Amino acid sequence: MLHLFCRLRRAPEGIGHGIPHASVRANLERAVDGATAEGYTIVPIAILGHKADVCFMVVGDDVWHLRRFQSAVQDAGLDVVDSYVSLTEVSEYADGISDGMKRARLYPTLPIEGKTAWCFYPMTKRRDAVNNWYSLPFEERKEFMMQHGESGREFAERVTQLVTGSTGIDDWEWGVTLFARTPDDLKAVVYTMRFDEASTLYAEFGTFYTGVVGVLHDVLTAAGV
Repeated sequence: MLHLFCRLRRAPEGIGHGIPHASVRANLERAVDGATAEGYTIVPIAILGHKADVCFMVVGDDVWHLRRFQSAVQDAGLDVVDSYVSLTEVSEYADGISDGMKRARLYPTLPIEGKTAWCFYPMTKRRDAVNNWYSLPFEERKEFMMQHGESGREFAERVTQLVTGSTGIDDWEWGVTLFARTPDDLKAVVYTMRFDEASTLYAEFGTFYTGVVGVLHDVLTAAGV
């Protein structure tokens, strides 16, 4: 899974007008259509705030195709200002779940119908002299994660969580993508789950990105393309 956070490239002051927006839109549409035709899932998100204009969540099993899509986005006239690389996975603490649930985690169906409020953040389990997650026995870690999961299930109808692994392939250990009905739901689930011991003692969080999932046309229009 590749998260690409992009900003519309604007020409430096006094140097022309940059790439015409119509061309940027057409090039991006071709890039998305091409990747989709190859079986890749592309989720466009209009980003709120100053950190980026648009995000593309790209899901596929060939890293060369992912890299070509990244190049196509840049060639179209967007600058990638941040990114995250991760892998879909089934947690080591999720033994006993059904094959259907495992498949949903490994091969997610995106976007989530009716849940257009969106956020992404990376996280890592703390490893310091006082609280070191990896020094705990497995059964204790599993108990913490079961408690954490119970808190999340309270929001099952309102929020869908996708946790992807990134140990060894990006700066953090996991990427967390949330799809919700409203921004209120995003705030509520993250706030509630931070009171679990797995979070209060052992979790560290990176930069949060928030946005709205939409069709490509609407996302590009919102970004001024």
